[in-house]
Amino acid sequence: GVHDDRKNEPYMWTNGFWGGLMWLLYAGTGDEGYKKAAIHSSAYVNRGLKEYEYLYHDVGFMSHIVNGAHSRLTGDSGAKNINLFMAAALASRYNIDGGFIRAWNMDFAEGWSIIDSMMNLPLLYWASGEIGDLRFKRIAMAHADMALRDHIREDGAVNHIVVHDTENGQPIKFYTDLGYDQGFSAAGCWSRGLAWAIYGMALSYIHTGKEAYLSAAKKTANYFIAHAAATDFKPLCDFGQTPDKVYYDSTAGVCAACGMIEIARHTDDCEA
Repeated sequence: GVHDDRKNEPYMWTNGFWGGLMWLLYAGTGDEGYKKAAIHSSAYVNRGLKEYEYLYHDVGFMSHIVNGAHSRLTGDSGAKNINLFMAAALASRYNIDGGFIRAWNMDFAEGWSIIDSMMNLPLLYWASGEIGDLRFKRIAMAHADMALRDHIREDGAVNHIVVHDTENGQPIKFYTDLGYDQGFSAAGCWSRGLAWAIYGMALSYIHTGKEAYLSAAKKTANYFIAHAAATDFKPLCDFGQTPDKVYYDSTAGVCAACGMIEIARHTDDCEA
């Protein structure tokens, strides 16, 4: 499915994952075969630049782990250029009055933000570093600050979708589940969304040094660990789902673990 030719497939949020894995393998082994596979994959992903209106909040997932890695590992100017265009597309989604990066493109989603976007912010941090312009980093931090306030709850659980007043940014409503696999109810806690918060806040701390992000990463990680422990560390799809609807999401566990590894690199030995 990832490399077929259906019209909108270049815009699938997972399209950068295969190429990103190939770059990781190339970095770890030096095997040119992985590099070749990564570049082949990026040629498909980069078709996404052809239609601006199809681009959305996940361009970091789509591009940065492919083009960003390509630029970093080889110095390729073409990959850098494409990634900067993707960063500009992501920055253009920022709602100045509301202080958040808009999710999706549907008419009804104008005021929506989602916890997933924490994982796309590294594209903006990277762009600021590449061109020496803090505007991208400031947009990323403004969105992360909003997530601290509106997405992460006091107990470390997360709200998946927040509907904001587009003029003042105040939360109006909370959602989860668009009919896919994104949680049981808005009152619960979608485990993969929680993993995005753990990992994303850890990454924002790494790029900025802001202690509030590291604290949030720890708080969400502690919530994840405590609730996953109740099911022998097989994460439920939603930690608030009712006993009659038991679904698991191993992917949430993997993503959360990656975030916890990053947290451990920035804490004392005992906490790590």
